[in-house]
Amino acid sequence: MDIGTLDIGPMLKDKYGIIFGVANKRSIAWATALSLHGAGARLAFAYQGERLKENVEGLTADVMPNSPILSCDVTKQVEVDETFRRVGEEFGRLDFLIHSIAYAPREALEGEYLDTSRDAFVTALEISAYSLAQLARAAVPLMTEGGSIVSMTYYGAEKVVAGYNVMGIAKAALEASTRYLALDLGPRDIRINTISAGPIQTLSARGVSDFTTMMKHHAERAPLRRNVKAREVGDTALFLCSPLSSGITGEVIHVDCGYNIMGI
Repeated sequence: MDIGTLDIGPMLKDKYGIIFGVANKRSIAWATALSLHGAGARLAFAYQGERLKENVEGLTADVMPNSPILSCDVTKQVEVDETFRRVGEEFGRLDFLIHSIAYAPREALEGEYLDTSRDAFVTALEISAYSLAQLARAAVPLMTEGGSIVSMTYYGAEKVVAGYNVMGIAKAALEASTRYLALDLGPRDIRINTISAGPIQTLSARGVSDFTTMMKHHAERAPLRRNVKAREVGDTALFLCSPLSSGITGEVIHVDCGYNIMGI
Protein backbone atom coordinates (compact mmCIF):
# COMPACT_ATOMS: atom_id res chain seq x y z
CA MET A 1 0.00 0.00 0.00
CA ASP A 2 1.41 3.37 -1.04
CA ILE A 3 -0.01 6.07 1.22
CA GLY A 4 2.17 8.86 -0.16
CA THR A 5 3.91 11.47 1.95
CA LEU A 6 2.34 11.63 5.38
CA ASP A 7 0.08 14.56 6.22
CA ILE A 8 1.31 15.52 9.68
CA GLY A 9 0.39 19.19 9.58
CA PRO A 10 2.65 22.17 10.33
CA MET A 11 4.92 20.32 12.77
CA LEU A 12 7.89 22.46 11.69
CA LYS A 13 6.08 25.78 11.36
CA ASP A 14 8.46 28.68 12.04
CA LYS A 15 11.47 26.34 11.77
CA TYR A 16 14.41 27.04 9.47
CA GLY A 17 16.75 24.61 7.77
CA ILE A 18 19.33 24.22 5.04
CA ILE A 19 19.66 21.28 2.68
CA PHE A 20 22.90 20.25 0.98
CA GLY A 21 22.80 17.84 -1.94
CA VAL A 22 19.76 18.39 -4.14
CA ALA A 23 20.76 17.40 -7.67
CA ASN A 24 17.43 16.71 -9.40
CA LYS A 25 13.87 15.58 -8.69
CA ARG A 26 15.04 12.04 -7.90
CA SER A 27 17.44 13.15 -5.18
CA ILE A 28 16.90 11.90 -1.66
CA ALA A 29 17.63 15.48 -0.64
CA TRP A 30 14.70 16.73 -2.75
CA ALA A 31 12.33 14.14 -1.29
CA THR A 32 13.50 15.32 2.12
CA ALA A 33 12.87 18.93 1.16
CA LEU A 34 9.30 18.10 0.16
CA SER A 35 8.66 16.35 3.48
CA LEU A 36 10.11 19.22 5.50
CA HIS A 37 8.31 21.85 3.46
CA GLY A 38 5.05 19.95 3.86
CA ALA A 39 5.51 20.18 7.62
CA GLY A 40 5.79 23.97 7.42
CA ALA A 41 9.57 24.48 7.45
CA ARG A 42 11.32 27.32 5.63
CA LEU A 43 14.27 26.00 3.63
CA ALA A 44 17.52 27.19 2.10
CA PHE A 45 19.40 25.11 -0.47
CA ALA A 46 23.14 24.80 -1.08
CA TYR A 47 24.38 23.56 -4.45
CA GLN A 48 27.76 22.95 -6.07
CA GLY A 49 28.20 23.96 -9.71
CA GLU A 50 26.17 26.05 -12.13
CA ARG A 51 24.39 23.04 -13.64
CA LEU A 52 22.99 22.05 -10.27
CA LYS A 53 22.00 25.65 -9.58
CA GLU A 54 19.64 25.54 -12.56
CA ASN A 55 18.20 22.24 -11.33
CA VAL A 56 17.53 23.53 -7.83
CA GLU A 57 16.03 26.77 -9.11
CA GLY A 58 13.75 24.81 -11.41
CA LEU A 59 12.56 22.50 -8.63
CA THR A 60 11.91 25.23 -6.07
CA ALA A 61 10.41 27.85 -8.41
CA ASP A 62 6.79 26.77 -7.96
CA VAL A 63 6.92 24.82 -4.70
CA MET A 64 9.19 27.02 -2.56
CA PRO A 65 9.72 30.23 -4.57
CA ASN A 66 11.28 32.26 -1.76
CA SER A 67 13.93 29.75 -0.75
CA PRO A 68 17.52 31.06 -0.64
CA ILE A 69 19.70 29.12 -3.11
CA LEU A 70 23.38 29.35 -2.28
CA SER A 71 26.58 28.22 -3.98
CA CYS A 72 28.70 26.05 -1.68
CA ASP A 73 31.63 23.83 -2.61
CA VAL A 74 32.55 22.06 0.64
CA THR A 75 36.17 21.73 -0.48
CA LYS A 76 36.42 25.54 -0.18
CA GLN A 77 36.06 26.78 3.39
CA VAL A 78 35.45 30.34 2.25
CA GLU A 79 32.29 29.20 0.44
CA VAL A 80 31.08 27.29 3.50
CA ASP A 81 31.62 30.37 5.67
CA GLU A 82 29.78 32.60 3.20
CA THR A 83 26.87 30.17 2.93
CA PHE A 84 26.22 30.19 6.66
CA ARG A 85 26.74 33.93 6.90
CA ARG A 86 24.00 34.44 4.32
CA VAL A 87 21.71 31.92 5.99
CA GLY A 88 22.18 33.80 9.24
CA GLU A 89 21.23 37.06 7.55
CA GLU A 90 18.17 35.49 5.90
CA PHE A 91 16.81 33.35 8.74
CA GLY A 92 18.44 34.62 11.91
CA ARG A 93 18.93 31.07 13.15
CA LEU A 94 18.95 27.43 12.02
CA ASP A 95 16.87 24.59 13.42
CA PHE A 96 18.12 21.76 11.21
CA LEU A 97 20.66 20.84 8.56
CA ILE A 98 20.39 18.06 5.98
CA HIS A 99 23.71 16.66 4.72
CA SER A 100 23.12 14.62 1.55
CA ILE A 101 26.56 14.95 -0.01
CA ALA A 102 28.71 12.11 -1.34
CA TYR A 103 31.27 11.88 -4.10
CA ALA A 104 34.06 9.63 -5.30
CA PRO A 105 35.77 9.67 -8.71
CA ARG A 106 34.08 7.21 -11.06
CA GLU A 107 37.23 5.14 -11.48
CA ALA A 108 37.25 4.49 -7.72
CA LEU A 109 33.83 2.86 -8.00
CA GLU A 110 34.99 0.39 -10.63
CA GLY A 111 37.27 -2.62 -10.35
CA GLU A 112 38.87 -3.47 -7.01
CA TYR A 113 39.09 -1.34 -3.88
CA LEU A 114 42.71 -2.49 -3.77
CA ASP A 115 43.46 -0.18 -6.70
CA THR A 116 42.03 2.99 -5.12
CA SER A 117 44.42 5.88 -5.65
CA ARG A 118 45.49 8.21 -2.86
CA ASP A 119 43.80 11.16 -4.56
CA ALA A 120 40.51 9.29 -4.99
CA PHE A 121 40.57 8.17 -1.35
CA VAL A 122 41.23 11.68 -0.05
CA THR A 123 38.56 13.18 -2.30
CA ALA A 124 35.91 10.65 -1.24
CA LEU A 125 36.66 11.05 2.46
CA GLU A 126 36.83 14.84 2.34
CA ILE A 127 33.57 15.40 0.47
CA SER A 128 31.54 12.48 1.80
CA ALA A 129 32.64 12.36 5.44
CA TYR A 130 34.73 15.29 6.63
CA SER A 131 32.13 17.72 5.29
CA LEU A 132 29.68 16.55 7.96
CA ALA A 133 31.89 17.87 10.76
CA GLN A 134 32.74 20.92 8.67
CA LEU A 135 29.09 21.88 8.12
CA ALA A 136 28.10 21.02 11.69
CA ARG A 137 30.81 23.35 12.99
CA ALA A 138 29.52 26.17 10.78
CA ALA A 139 25.90 25.54 11.77
CA VAL A 140 26.40 25.48 15.55
CA PRO A 141 26.53 29.28 16.05
CA LEU A 142 23.15 29.57 14.27
CA MET A 143 21.48 26.76 16.24
CA THR A 144 20.78 29.03 19.18
CA GLU A 145 17.67 27.11 20.22
CA GLY A 146 19.14 23.64 19.72
CA GLY A 147 18.71 21.75 16.48
CA SER A 148 19.00 18.59 14.44
CA ILE A 149 21.52 17.47 11.83
CA VAL A 150 20.72 14.56 9.52
CA SER A 151 23.03 12.88 7.00
CA MET A 152 22.63 9.99 4.56
CA THR A 153 24.58 6.74 4.64
CA TYR A 154 24.30 3.24 3.17
CA TYR A 155 24.67 -0.39 4.25
CA GLY A 156 28.00 -0.55 2.40
CA ALA A 157 29.48 1.16 5.47
CA GLU A 158 28.74 -1.94 7.56
CA LYS A 159 29.15 -4.84 5.13
CA VAL A 160 31.01 -5.30 1.87
CA VAL A 161 28.92 -4.35 -1.15
CA ALA A 162 30.81 -5.22 -4.34
CA GLY A 163 31.47 -2.12 -6.41
CA TYR A 164 30.79 0.35 -3.59
CA ASN A 165 34.51 0.38 -2.85
CA VAL A 166 35.94 3.59 -1.38
CA MET A 167 32.46 5.00 -0.80
CA GLY A 168 31.89 2.26 1.76
CA ILE A 169 34.94 3.46 3.68
CA ALA A 170 33.73 7.07 3.40
CA LYS A 171 30.27 6.15 4.71
CA ALA A 172 31.82 4.21 7.58
CA ALA A 173 33.72 7.38 8.49
CA LEU A 174 30.48 9.37 8.22
CA GLU A 175 28.75 7.02 10.65
CA ALA A 176 31.62 7.18 13.13
CA SER A 177 31.66 10.98 12.81
CA THR A 178 27.96 11.01 13.65
CA ARG A 179 28.63 9.30 16.96
CA TYR A 180 31.55 11.53 17.94
CA LEU A 181 29.67 14.67 16.91
CA ALA A 182 26.66 13.55 18.97
CA LEU A 183 28.86 13.70 22.07
CA ASP A 184 30.17 17.17 21.21
CA LEU A 185 26.82 18.64 20.18
CA GLY A 186 24.63 17.12 22.89
CA PRO A 187 25.36 19.75 25.55
CA ARG A 188 24.23 22.38 23.02
CA ASP A 189 20.89 20.54 22.60
CA ILE A 190 21.82 19.67 19.01
CA ARG A 191 21.07 16.13 17.85
CA ILE A 192 22.77 14.39 14.94
CA ASN A 193 21.73 11.17 13.24
CA THR A 194 22.25 9.45 9.90
CA ILE A 195 19.79 7.54 7.74
CA SER A 196 20.97 4.32 6.10
CA ALA A 197 18.74 4.17 3.03
CA GLY A 198 18.38 1.24 0.72
CA PRO A 199 19.48 1.66 -2.90
CA ILE A 200 17.54 4.36 -4.77
CA GLN A 201 17.94 5.46 -8.40
CA THR A 202 19.67 8.80 -7.86
CA LEU A 203 22.28 10.68 -9.88
CA SER A 204 25.12 9.60 -7.58
CA ALA A 205 23.95 5.98 -7.55
CA ARG A 206 24.55 5.74 -11.27
CA GLY A 207 28.27 5.86 -10.57
CA VAL A 208 28.16 2.53 -8.72
CA SER A 209 28.93 -0.38 -11.02
CA ASP A 210 26.07 -2.84 -11.65
CA PHE A 211 23.65 -0.77 -9.59
CA THR A 212 20.61 -2.30 -11.30
CA THR A 213 21.63 -5.75 -10.08
CA MET A 214 22.10 -4.34 -6.58
CA MET A 215 18.53 -3.00 -6.56
CA LYS A 216 17.09 -6.27 -7.84
CA HIS A 217 18.90 -8.28 -5.18
CA HIS A 218 17.78 -5.86 -2.48
CA ALA A 219 14.12 -6.11 -3.49
CA GLU A 220 14.29 -9.91 -3.54
CA ARG A 221 15.92 -10.19 -0.11
CA ALA A 222 14.29 -7.39 1.90
CA PRO A 223 11.42 -8.48 4.18
CA LEU A 224 9.08 -6.00 2.47
CA ARG A 225 10.08 -7.48 -0.91
CA ARG A 226 10.65 -4.12 -2.54
CA ASN A 227 13.05 -1.21 -2.71
CA VAL A 228 12.63 1.80 -0.47
CA LYS A 229 11.15 4.99 -1.88
CA ALA A 230 12.88 8.35 -1.64
CA ARG A 231 9.86 9.89 0.08
CA GLU A 232 10.14 7.26 2.84
CA VAL A 233 13.68 8.46 3.51
CA GLY A 234 12.43 12.06 3.40
CA ASP A 235 9.71 11.33 5.95
CA THR A 236 12.28 9.73 8.25
CA ALA A 237 14.43 12.85 7.98
CA LEU A 238 11.34 14.87 8.90
CA PHE A 239 10.90 12.70 11.99
CA LEU A 240 14.53 13.24 12.96
CA CYS A 241 14.16 17.01 12.56
CA SER A 242 10.95 17.12 14.57
CA PRO A 243 10.25 17.13 18.32
CA LEU A 244 9.07 13.51 17.97
CA SER A 245 12.73 12.38 17.94
CA SER A 246 13.92 14.63 20.76
CA GLY A 247 15.61 11.75 22.61
CA ILE A 248 17.48 10.30 19.61
CA THR A 249 21.07 11.20 18.72
CA GLY A 250 24.17 9.48 17.39
CA GLU A 251 22.12 6.81 15.66
CA VAL A 252 22.15 5.09 12.27
CA ILE A 253 18.48 4.67 11.30
CA HIS A 254 17.94 2.01 8.65
CA VAL A 255 15.25 2.82 6.09
CA ASP A 256 15.77 -0.07 3.69
CA CYS A 257 12.62 -2.21 3.82
CA GLY A 258 14.37 -4.37 6.43
CA TYR A 259 17.23 -5.55 4.21
CA ASN A 260 19.86 -4.97 6.92
CA ILE A 261 18.32 -7.52 9.31
CA MET A 262 18.77 -10.43 6.92
CA GLY A 263 21.40 -13.11 7.28
CA ILE A 264 21.60 -16.15 5.03
